[in-house]
Amino acid sequence: MVQILLFASLAQQAGTQKISLDLATPVTVEQVRDHLQNQLGELKGIENALVAVNEEYADLTVEIKNGDTIAFIPPVSGG
Repeated sequence: MVQILLFASLAQQAGTQKISLDLATPVTVEQVRDHLQNQLGELKGIENALVAVNEEYADLTVEIKNGDTIAFIPPVSGG
C-alpha cells in the first residue's frame, strides 16, 4: 500500500488530501502520477508539482515501494 498526499489545488481538484493505492511495486513516481491522472481525471498543475517521497524531495524516476508516502505539492503563487 502506498499513501499519496495531495496539497492545495491538487487536493481541491481530487476532492481529498489523502489517497491509498495498492500498486504492483516497484513503480516510479512518474507512473504513480500517471495512474492518478487516469483514476481522477486531469489534475491541473500536477506536472509542475514538487514531489516528496517519505518526506524527502524526489524526482520522477525514484522507485516507490509498498509503505512509501508520496506527496505532490503544486507551485504556490501569491504576493
